[in-house]
Amino acid sequence: MSIEYEEQLAGSLVDSFPKDFGYGVENMDMMQENLENSPSADNKPRILLMGLRRSGKSSIQKVVFHKMSPNETLFLESTNKIYKDDISGSSFVNFHIWDFPGQVDFFDPTFDYEMIFRGTGALIFVIDAQDDYVEALGRLHLTVSRAFRVNPEINFEVFIHKVDGLSDDHKIETQRDIHQRANDDLADASLEKLHLSFYLTSIYDHSIFEAFSKVVQKLIPQLPTLENLLNIFISNSGIEKAFLFDVVSKIYIATDSSPVDMQSYELCCDMIDVVIDVSCIYGLKDDGNGNAYDKESLAIIKLNNTTVLYLKEVTKFLALVCILREESFERKGLIDYNFHCFRKAIHEVFEVSSSTQRTGAAVQSSPPSSSGSGNGLARLKSTALNGTPRSLV
Repeated sequence: MSIEYEEQLAGSLVDSFPKDFGYGVENMDMMQENLENSPSADNKPRILLMGLRRSGKSSIQKVVFHKMSPNETLFLESTNKIYKDDISGSSFVNFHIWDFPGQVDFFDPTFDYEMIFRGTGALIFVIDAQDDYVEALGRLHLTVSRAFRVNPEINFEVFIHKVDGLSDDHKIETQRDIHQRANDDLADASLEKLHLSFYLTSIYDHSIFEAFSKVVQKLIPQLPTLENLLNIFISNSGIEKAFLFDVVSKIYIATDSSPVDMQSYELCCDMIDVVIDVSCIYGLKDDGNGNAYDKESLAIIKLNNTTVLYLKEVTKFLALVCILREESFERKGLIDYNFHCFRKAIHEVFEVSSSTQRTGAAVQSSPPSSSGSGNGLARLKSTALNGTPRSLV
């Protein structure tokens, strides 16, 4: 992704900045005080990145939210401080990410770990699949069991990371072994109600973006409404698959109910990169001003297997990327009309929800009432296949 894109969008959308708190065995009291007085102790939910040192936590954060090349992460130093990223520049995603150093025991009696887990939306524990993970499983059990007792509403996610160096059979066996051991430990501790989700991830492919997409979706209260809108849109437009993407991070906020094919997801991610890179070269003014992504952003890519990729701007930070056949794309007028209805419904969802904000939501608005998005849904449902409005039965 181009440097210009970073300068224009990443700063305003992600607006990430490291917050290093005083840390060290000799500074435990200072870190405790800074955490309690941190601006992140507000109502925005937190995503915690935890795991043993050198497991790849900082690399994940840099690749997903800072557009760092995976090869550049080889030169990252081991984290020895708490880093906090404020991912709230987007009008949609609105949370903090805390990257914890792996060598720290935050369950020391002198440290108030309850303060960390209160207000946490998701806890991601990263395990290095290429290393002996016995110690990591012990730390995982200790972390999630204590966090669950403080806040049972936390979503617990386990990233089985660095699987790019493993064969397919080894990946499956590693995931099965970690899954079995982790759940056995929970059963022995009578914590059957604690649910762990497992993902095979690597920063060298799109698996880390897909895993983070699943994590973020659990923090979005509007997700059922968004999925319903996408289902209505594709069923009336002859589209095979549709993703609603956050443009900066390439996390898909929502998709329709059909299964996600990894190859299709990778195609859509690559399309976003192409659109932004080309826009940065040819879409800006001579003085360099303007945005690489705006309300006029639109792209059509035709592949040699009669597949068409279609991208259109939904909001300042979201894009709809569709996969369809060439024969379906011949009815582009119908697709554009239905997209107009879909886009208007999306805006209504967040206009209504923004007027009824509540604390602790993972986006800057609370979930809409069924009546809030009804007009947009009705407009979509009242679109006939020939593009003409019809009465809603």
